[in-house]
Amino acid sequence: MAQDGQGGVIYNSVDSAYFEKRGLRRYAGVASLWALGVGAVISGHFSGWNFGLAPGGWGGLLIAAILIAIMYLGLVFCIAEMSPALPHTGAAYSFARTTMGPWGGFITGLFENVEYVVTPAVVVFFIGSYLGSIFGTGPGFQPFYWIACYLIFVGLNIAGVELSFKVTLTVTLLALACLVGFWLSALPAVDFNRWALNIGVGPDGSAVELPEGHGPFLPFGIWGALAAMPFAVWLFLAIEQLPLAAEESVDPKKDMPKGIILGMLTLIVSAFMILWLNSSVPVSREVTDSVTGATSTITGAFALASSGEPLLDGFRAIYGTEIAKVLALIAVIGLIASFHTIIFAKGRQIYSLSRAGYFPRWLSVTHDTFKTPHVAMIAGAVVALAIMLSIWFYVGVDASTGIIGGTLLNMAVFGAMCSYIAQAVSFILLRTQHAQIERPYKSPFGIPGAVVTIVLALITIGFQFADPIYRQGVIGVAIWFAVGMVYFALIGRRKLVLSPEEEFALTKGAAEYKSY
Repeated sequence: MAQDGQGGVIYNSVDSAYFEKRGLRRYAGVASLWALGVGAVISGHFSGWNFGLAPGGWGGLLIAAILIAIMYLGLVFCIAEMSPALPHTGAAYSFARTTMGPWGGFITGLFENVEYVVTPAVVVFFIGSYLGSIFGTGPGFQPFYWIACYLIFVGLNIAGVELSFKVTLTVTLLALACLVGFWLSALPAVDFNRWALNIGVGPDGSAVELPEGHGPFLPFGIWGALAAMPFAVWLFLAIEQLPLAAEESVDPKKDMPKGIILGMLTLIVSAFMILWLNSSVPVSREVTDSVTGATSTITGAFALASSGEPLLDGFRAIYGTEIAKVLALIAVIGLIASFHTIIFAKGRQIYSLSRAGYFPRWLSVTHDTFKTPHVAMIAGAVVALAIMLSIWFYVGVDASTGIIGGTLLNMAVFGAMCSYIAQAVSFILLRTQHAQIERPYKSPFGIPGAVVTIVLALITIGFQFADPIYRQGVIGVAIWFAVGMVYFALIGRRKLVLSPEEEFALTKGAAEYKSY
């Protein structure tokens, strides 16, 4: 047992058996990493992005998407430089641990942990929403879909990294094929001015439907565009998970930058195609007034703004209800792609923090046969389901999709934004204070790109706290961060282990990197 003066942490001695029980297996190449990044995000092109239509209108959401794309480009190039320089499963925690010490590493890891625990909960919520619409099951049946999905895809992730990456590549390609099929189908039905611009401003300042369309490009002005930023994040959120596969990548120093940059470029094309085309077809939905019980029909972008299954609504508008249900079953593959890949990321993120002692160590034990962090994945799934069910009961079983899905989405986005700020700060410190560390790839945007990422992430957080509908969920996450810091101060900092990330950080990169 030894004490490190930096942060007052204590390292505990472990024998070789400790790491033997926590070994991973290398498999992933560029194609697998590309699929992991794109697959993690692609569900955001099927559901979630559309909630930004309500605060911003179509033009506001477009501006928000452009700003968020710029933020992610800055982040992705930072990660493309840091991940091959520090090729550890710890990813964000590892970057921050090297530059900001154990406290910085833990806090950054805690930020990212919330993102990776809550994000698959958001995705499985939308899977349930799609399946409920397809099979006509009521709101009370939703938890059965959630639990079934967790059982199936946690099981697939446990069954081996080779299988996990093969499933990821397959479902990601199928998800992209589904989106391309929708784009081609939608082009003949597009009437942008009629359907995408049918959101106006009511007397109370809220969004109202314009029956004939042809409304303003920015119904809520630039303020509305900024308010839509937390929802535009959903078009790109989780691309940054690629470094979590570093110890399962065949050649992380060469393949990681290629995989993450190619993935980001793919997502930019897909994001703007879905924003344009899904909003420009004659979508219509029936809604029930919660007070009077009266039913009415809403259309266009105004209808999409509260939909849990916008792509299904788009297919209905083009092909009719029955054919759309068949197509929607295919569309669910896109949600499954993200659900499956983020469970992978969640397992590795919890594994890395617990292997180093920041989280309870038993969470990092890997499967004897498959060498996958099965305990971490199961624990993360249990926590996510507990959060989902708590919100579901708190807001009411029959609450609108927008409230439940939007609350979960904003919780995940808040954790992500905090993580992005910490990673951008890590990049700046790595550039300025750790020039001796080898960098197989260097970001063309350098420190200015990291600064832009920080500024845009801070703006996004500001508008999350300004939103009265979703503020409670964000505050709940902030409280969880405080609880985690108290845990680390009292317990976690005394339980650390010299994992690859810790040894690399303590030697300032001088020690040769090794994995177990």
